[in-house]
Amino acid sequence: MNSSGGSCSSLMDVVAYDHHLHHGHDEELHVLAVDDNLIDRKLVERLLKISCCKVTTAENALRALEYLGLGDQNQHIDALTCNVMKVSLIITDYCMPGMTGFELLKKVKQESSNLREVPVVIMSSENIPTRINKCLASGAQMFMQKPLKLADVEKLKCHLMNCRS
Repeated sequence: MNSSGGSCSSLMDVVAYDHHLHHGHDEELHVLAVDDNLIDRKLVERLLKISCCKVTTAENALRALEYLGLGDQNQHIDALTCNVMKVSLIITDYCMPGMTGFELLKKVKQESSNLREVPVVIMSSENIPTRINKCLASGAQMFMQKPLKLADVEKLKCHLMNCRS
């Protein structure tokens, strides 16, 4: 269960740094899970909660941006700082109507200095190497295959927690 992969070291470093700055040692990780498919969203939420994570869900990228304070109407309000301080990780589906997970990733990494350090994990049911490489090159820390399994979430959480010690 304590496996480590080379691709996760940057995720571990970033989350350890972020978690150390913004959270107490005993506080659970807060994950923003974004997926337009209700069943997939509920599955990810359940797996994260089983792994003792606090979970906020959003049914699309625009809702996620609103929660993060990057929506069109509330670009520079106090909710931005408040919510950013709480989010340890963003996990998002790649294929969503309106705005894709890749576009959400780019907004988070390029348009918000406050959110730039929050790790983003992209998930997709399609295993397309060019898509995976594009996401990783644009700042995603990991790319996970859907449907997510408890072992995937445990591995992710293990990486997040290990780097704190």
